Amino acid sequence: MVIAIILVIISTFVGCSYEFKSNDKNTEKQEISQREVDPIEERIEGMTLEEKVGQMVIVGLEGYTFNDNARTMIEEYHIGGFILFSRNVQNADQLLTLINSLKSANSKNKVPLFISVDEEGGRVSRMPSELKDLPTNERIASVKSGEFSYEIGKVLAEELKLFGFNMNFAPVLDINSNPQNPVIGDRAFGSDPDLVSELGVQTMIGIREGGIIPVVKHFPGHGDTSVDSHIDLPSVSHNIDRLKSFELVPFKEAIHNKADAVMVAHILVNKIDSQNPASLSKAVITDLLRDELNFKGVVISDDITMGAILKNYDITDAAIKCINAGSDIVLVCHGYEDEVRVVDALIKAVQDGIITEKRVDESVYRILKVKEKYELRDENIDS
Repeated sequence: MVIAIILVIISTFVGCSYEFKSNDKNTEKQEISQREVDPIEERIEGMTLEEKVGQMVIVGLEGYTFNDNARTMIEEYHIGGFILFSRNVQNADQLLTLINSLKSANSKNKVPLFISVDEEGGRVSRMPSELKDLPTNERIASVKSGEFSYEIGKVLAEELKLFGFNMNFAPVLDINSNPQNPVIGDRAFGSDPDLVSELGVQTMIGIREGGIIPVVKHFPGHGDTSVDSHIDLPSVSHNIDRLKSFELVPFKEAIHNKADAVMVAHILVNKIDSQNPASLSKAVITDLLRDELNFKGVVISDDITMGAILKNYDITDAAIKCINAGSDIVLVCHGYEDEVRVVDALIKAVQDGIITEKRVDESVYRILKVKEKYELRDENIDS
């Protein structure tokens, strides 16, 4: 009888002990699970396919004022952002009003807009005439001062923030190694990779510390081309060893200094991928930029309405190839109809399994991460 009672007590104690341990394990699992919840992943899970694909496209618009096409892009296509050009800039008051209008229209969407621009200084400037022009990168390089280049970056950021921009397609990290190059020239900091690296990266840091997302360009290097990619497809014949020791040097330094975004050029790098321009090449974007150079940020194509693409590809095929190659954002700067075609084609490509939803989610994660890092908000600026 005593033995039986002891056995019951022991079994009860063991059962309770097991239950306590089990509860401890459940609590531990819950705590681990709570720690592992990623708020960005949760946001993505709550987005529709259309909302996700929209984030992967930045578009241009025509004219000086907010219009129905822009409204459609925001309300129906949930577009990730806009790029503005000189065709959108009449004066300071008008530019501020336009950007405020874009943000107001997007305020009901889940994700704030990229408001982007090519503001390099020199001959590539979109600022209103009320602002003084900044010197070219070539002129800045004549000072040979990283501190001066950093201050130029801070000034660029300050100008852009005045109007509500939050992304700048600058600085140029191309090395001007070909005097016959029709598109780079004085946009580069020079022909020496070390000088371009030092000054370009300092400008990037200045822009970043001024609160604007810098997008370094044009990977893997547009400096030794003899054709303007706005007109046709340039090609370079350098092998990977040459690229690593020259063209890629500034980009490697930018990545080492935590570059947030890289723009990929429409140039054919024959020795790496003889079939596809860099902007549509998995070998360039995924294998070289992502895997070998370990770039974790946002990859953006150069404008796919440029001649280098339109003369050789259907624009929708190019957009799909661009995403499957590893780009996060397709830039479509001209033509409302082309913008609509691109977004529709990307959505259909996911629905048809040509682009996986996993590939989309990877890009949207990086996009939301950089928007969160820079605390983007669709808030109007009073003056």
